[in-house]
Amino acid sequence: MIVIMGATGTIGSALVQCLLDRGVSVRAVSRDPEKLQKQFGDASRSNAEFVRADASDHESMRQAFTGASQLFLVISNSPNQIELETSIIRIAGETGIDHIVKISSPVFDPKSPVSVAGWHMEIEKVLSTSGMLATVLRPYAFMQNLLRFAPTISAHNVFCGSMGDTACNFVDCRDIADVAAEVLTNREKAGHVYTLTGSEIFSYPQIANKLSTLLEHPIDYINMDSEVLRRDLIEFGQMPPWLADHVVEIQAMSVALPEKPTGDVERVLGRAPRTLDAFLLEHLKKFR
Repeated sequence: MIVIMGATGTIGSALVQCLLDRGVSVRAVSRDPEKLQKQFGDASRSNAEFVRADASDHESMRQAFTGASQLFLVISNSPNQIELETSIIRIAGETGIDHIVKISSPVFDPKSPVSVAGWHMEIEKVLSTSGMLATVLRPYAFMQNLLRFAPTISAHNVFCGSMGDTACNFVDCRDIADVAAEVLTNREKAGHVYTLTGSEIFSYPQIANKLSTLLEHPIDYINMDSEVLRRDLIEFGQMPPWLADHVVEIQAMSVALPEKPTGDVERVLGRAPRTLDAFLLEHLKKFR
């Protein structure tokens, strides 16, 4: 039995579907299991269980893990990330889990510190000394996060950032889920750290040009000072300050530390990653 945390999230839901398609037994965990039932069908299907649990509720975690052998660990980033994930790792070991696949972040670099990456680094240290088999997935920017620009593109033909013309990595969350499914079902590929990217890097101006071509009218990228961007994210985007800081920090990291594709998706899956062009075309209606 494989426990999937974050089963209603972008990566988690894709992973649940991938494992169900393979006929693998899964226990999908969510604070809203009714949503899972609507998405994936009747919980009575022989290889699926949909259970209610909360990362901050130790007893619900213990019940969710009992009888399972593997855990896919992903929770939304938050200031109490370290506390939550380290307690989950401890409970997993106590209930008989012997393999954890953790979603992490690109490695922390002191030259361009990203606080959330530092949190994940501390959690990875705990996982590495847990005695369980550990597989760590470190994805770069999600293509799906580009959909957050859709409202301003649709309404005003613009989107904003603070990366200038720096090119960076993007990866489709479905490729992350496919890699997770592979390492959960093939022990020969488990126990490693994989840094997940697409096969090309792109700048925001390049993405604006791609959308201009697809939409057949100009889309502009507006580069902002990082402090101005942070203020706008808080005031107009209603982001909590820690999350606005994170957005600004990861864009600063991309500028300070040149990025390039790793090839890890293809090494695990034996196929090339999904492309940004295909992703934009698939979701074009959302940008109109």
